[in-house]
Amino acid sequence: MARTKNRGLQQSFSPSYTVRRWRLGAYIRLSKEDLKKAREGKDDSNSVKNQRDLLGDFYFNHQDEFESITEYVDDGHTGTDANREDFQQLLSDVMSGKINCVIVKDLSRFARNYSDAGSLIDNLFVQMGVRFISLAENVDSYRDPDSVSSIIVPITNVMNDQYCYQTSKKIRQVFDYKRRNGQYIGAFAPYGYVKHPKDKHQLIIDPDAAEIVKLIFSLFLKGTSKRAIALYLNEHGVPSPSAYKLQKGIPVSTRGYDDPMWGAHMIHSILTTPTYTGDLAQGRSRVKSYKVHEVESVPREEWVEVAGTHESIIDYETFDKVQALLQRDTRTSPKGREVHLFSGFLKCADCGRAITRSVGSNNNVYYACSTYKNRSRTACTMHSIKHNRLEAAVLFAVQQQVHLAVSYSEMIARINTAPVKKSQSIRLEELIASKERELAKISRYKQSLYQDWKDGEITQQDYRDMKADYERQTIALTDVLARLNAERTELANGVKSEHPALVAFTKHQNIDQLSWELLVELIDHIKVYENGNISVRFKFADEFRRITEYIEINTTKPAVAG
Repeated sequence: MARTKNRGLQQSFSPSYTVRRWRLGAYIRLSKEDLKKAREGKDDSNSVKNQRDLLGDFYFNHQDEFESITEYVDDGHTGTDANREDFQQLLSDVMSGKINCVIVKDLSRFARNYSDAGSLIDNLFVQMGVRFISLAENVDSYRDPDSVSSIIVPITNVMNDQYCYQTSKKIRQVFDYKRRNGQYIGAFAPYGYVKHPKDKHQLIIDPDAAEIVKLIFSLFLKGTSKRAIALYLNEHGVPSPSAYKLQKGIPVSTRGYDDPMWGAHMIHSILTTPTYTGDLAQGRSRVKSYKVHEVESVPREEWVEVAGTHESIIDYETFDKVQALLQRDTRTSPKGREVHLFSGFLKCADCGRAITRSVGSNNNVYYACSTYKNRSRTACTMHSIKHNRLEAAVLFAVQQQVHLAVSYSEMIARINTAPVKKSQSIRLEELIASKERELAKISRYKQSLYQDWKDGEITQQDYRDMKADYERQTIALTDVLARLNAERTELANGVKSEHPALVAFTKHQNIDQLSWELLVELIDHIKVYENGNISVRFKFADEFRRITEYIEINTTKPAVAG
């Protein structure tokens, strides 16, 4: 018998829905440009308060959709750089599952970098099931999945990216204009200077710090190593640049310059800053691009240098001496503070490498080739010379050069008082004529090359190779001619007995002892030969050659025809 107990009774079933509640991350970003506009009263639509109010209002009106809200704020950060503290925290919380819904006022707040924004919204968030909401563009990846794929999203991201590019380009142009007009555009004045109270683009000397800058240059020229200078300043309680500025209430960068102690790197930075000569040298570093915010060094030839923009702390001569010294190998031992007398000046006459100092038995100091000592006994020979013998030989060479300079000064004084002075060098005229003939010959060859190629006498590759070679020769000869013509012009103007090359030596007429400062001033390098002989290359060698020629022209009597 069939069961009829529940016959005729209908049961109704309604589907059950689980309402998803999201863990909301509200992201707010304000750039420095936005902040400046808000302060000037031009636009506060992107202020932190305004963004917070808009996002808070959305959360309040949709509370049933969310179980929590966490706020992330980057105040004063560009959207082209993803390395923002709270932005990175937001992404970290997304990856850990703490946040599964991100909301922003508009796409530009999230990122102005097209590739970053697209990668996060289209890839990462989709893969992790993260809901993305942008109020201004009506984007909601959960309620309206097509809104994320809408053409408006990539177009907006591209426009935001392009906006940053154009803004960056305009800023660079403005900065370049100011640099070329001798305006200081750095955020902070170099140590030794402060910004003028009425003109932030003008530097004025800070007397106290300027004295320390002078001391640093002076100590270095006396042979004190950079490390030893730093130790000296720390031991004498001189505050580091950042510590000094903080004490004086002067604005100071907080990025990597907050060390209260002096270090060799700080000393090197001061010694290589051309600004101390009164010339502005800007554009020494730059951000790679508006997307990549890494700072890179700029080659010297690309710096923007403007002379005489402010009062100098260091004169040109001192600064140039220091730069020349920095190119030398003047390292000291870990405990040493003063460089040795010949440090950085000695070269092996055969292999060209440094001759280094050693201390033998009974504290006898001698010098030997670094290749022989440290690399291979077969690559070079010892080239040994004792310190006392080297010092005596160099002193004698300097005394002879001083005597020569004094003699030259006296001879030039007599020549310049004569009624007629000669200034034409037969050697120079012949050299110039010879180089001009070479240049003309190469020019003819270069002109005939094309026709030789067309006539099939040479191949196209031969044509290109020969043309490039002739062009290299042309450039080289043009440079030589320019130097020779400049030398001829200088000779035509005559030589004064107070010529800088002569003065550099004549002021040491009573020299009886060498010092490192004297070697720095007068000597370029010293070569040591295997037999113990030396040759000294003095500075101003080219000037002395021209002075010698000027004297010979004006003291040699013309030959009398027989």
